[in-house]
Amino acid sequence: MEALFHAHATLLFAAAAALVGILSSLAASRFGVPILLVFLGVGMLAGDSGPGGVIFNDYGLTYLIGSAAIAIILFDGGLRTRATTIRSVLGPAGVLASVGVLLTAAITGAAAKLFLGADWVPALLIGAIVASTDAAVVFFLLRTGGLQLKRRVGATLEVESGTNDPFAVLLTVVLVEIASGGPGVDAAHVVWAVVREASLGALIGFAGGLGLVFVLNRLRLPAGLHPAFAITAALVVFALAQTIGASGFLAAYVAGLIVGNRPVRAYASIASFHDTATWLCQIALFTLLGLLVSPRLILPVLAPALAIAAVLILIARPAAVWLCLTPFRFSRREMTFISWVGLRGGVSIFLATIPTLTGMAGAQIYFNVAFVVVVASLTVQGWSIGYAARRTGVALRDPAPEVQRIEIDLPGQLDAELVGYPLLEQSPAARRRAMPSWVKPVLVVREGQILQPVEAGPLQPRDYGYFLAPTARLARLDRYFAVDGPASADEEMAEFPFDGSLPVGAIADLYGLDVGSDERGMTVAELFAQRLDDAPQENDRIDLGSATLIAHAVVDERVRLAGLILEATPEEDDAAPGPRRWRERATDKLKEARIKLRLARGAPDSLG
Repeated sequence: MEALFHAHATLLFAAAAALVGILSSLAASRFGVPILLVFLGVGMLAGDSGPGGVIFNDYGLTYLIGSAAIAIILFDGGLRTRATTIRSVLGPAGVLASVGVLLTAAITGAAAKLFLGADWVPALLIGAIVASTDAAVVFFLLRTGGLQLKRRVGATLEVESGTNDPFAVLLTVVLVEIASGGPGVDAAHVVWAVVREASLGALIGFAGGLGLVFVLNRLRLPAGLHPAFAITAALVVFALAQTIGASGFLAAYVAGLIVGNRPVRAYASIASFHDTATWLCQIALFTLLGLLVSPRLILPVLAPALAIAAVLILIARPAAVWLCLTPFRFSRREMTFISWVGLRGGVSIFLATIPTLTGMAGAQIYFNVAFVVVVASLTVQGWSIGYAARRTGVALRDPAPEVQRIEIDLPGQLDAELVGYPLLEQSPAARRRAMPSWVKPVLVVREGQILQPVEAGPLQPRDYGYFLAPTARLARLDRYFAVDGPASADEEMAEFPFDGSLPVGAIADLYGLDVGSDERGMTVAELFAQRLDDAPQENDRIDLGSATLIAHAVVDERVRLAGLILEATPEEDDAAPGPRRWRERATDKLKEARIKLRLARGAPDSLG
């Protein structure tokens, strides 16, 4: 009975500690405190040196839980990373994740030798343990902080932090072997081992991701099991890679990348479930790491550990970033921000458990130093990440707004999704009243009644509209229903007014629209009359090649004024903002001027 009591008491204590951490995070977020520090603090308070008095020194269990937690977080990070993002920054992020880790480990190792008086191998081991940025922390703080960075900077940080773990893990393992009296290894062996581990990890992750997509799309699982299957499969991919000597962390990230960039059944529920799973993983990981810490053992190394953290943050990381990214023409402000946001987290403390698990002499010092470095990084860098982004100009001034999207899984439907939105008065959808041509209205909920799109007519504020839309364009549809300023709506779709008497062929030629030969000789008004079964009404729309014509003024059942909407393609949605967007908008204005001049004879007031 006593054993049962202890089991129940342990469960109660663990759940209560997690609950306290979650509730404390609400207060911490109001003061800008990195939430992960709260969970770390809860673990320390619950430990043997705190009021909780829990004696926990199971490094093996911590390693096991930490591995699973980091794998799940990396899988989630890959799940939310677009393939176009990877392609655009693969070069700089790859160099930073490999050469950057080596440079950081070397400089930090030199600092450890200086401040701790250690030999070169133990000093370099400390450098290797804290060399990699923590993808879990980077993904987590950027997302929970609502911070949106310029595309190239944010993508570089995400890809680097998701792919640099294999190099840090391998460096740590090799140096642990040497420090434990194992045979020495030459540089060629280390380089080959890194390439082999990373390549195998990427290959296993790629194959595992494809297999997961295949099974999810063909296996009829009961409702609710798709997310559980995905997260379990991610752990299988991770464990398989680790077992055969490949990088399990990279495999988990690549598997998530594959799943997130292919049509997958129940993707909405999988992504939503992973939001919760990553929170739970962070809570479990940092609470456990806090339990392992003994403040009385940290005090003797506190001063040198803080000095090592200062060298890492102020010298090692910036030196690695500037040396690695200068050839890729990053601006000084961008490199300054990337240097500052080299956050260390659970991965570093997790790697610090390896010397203890292998029975190294003096292993506790590695854990204590890593803990101090992580706390310093989270406190100094994590606390100031928003300020640094705004100060260096890499934070988007007009970030993508939040939107309330309702998602309904369609069995067997992979290239389109059924989604619903509330129509808010300040949204572009309320101003335009006409939907993009690739959106198919399904139903409207108005004042508690379900209406067909035909009987509902144009959407009204406080309506809920449900639509069938291509999966690849849901992000665009989100912006259409988000509360946003008119500027972003204009950037999303360029619209030009035309008189109903203008010939369709001339418009199609100037804008490169694919229009049938039988319709090229018609006027805009005649095209509406032919395409629509009933008399045209305001806000009726028809497709004109890849664009959309909207009737804005109808007199005597004839369209007198119409608007042409030039919609961005999915590729243009992924294009980098900035000069290119301004060039595109300038081109649109030139086209408008050309059509005014060319059609002025037949319709002098058409565009005035």
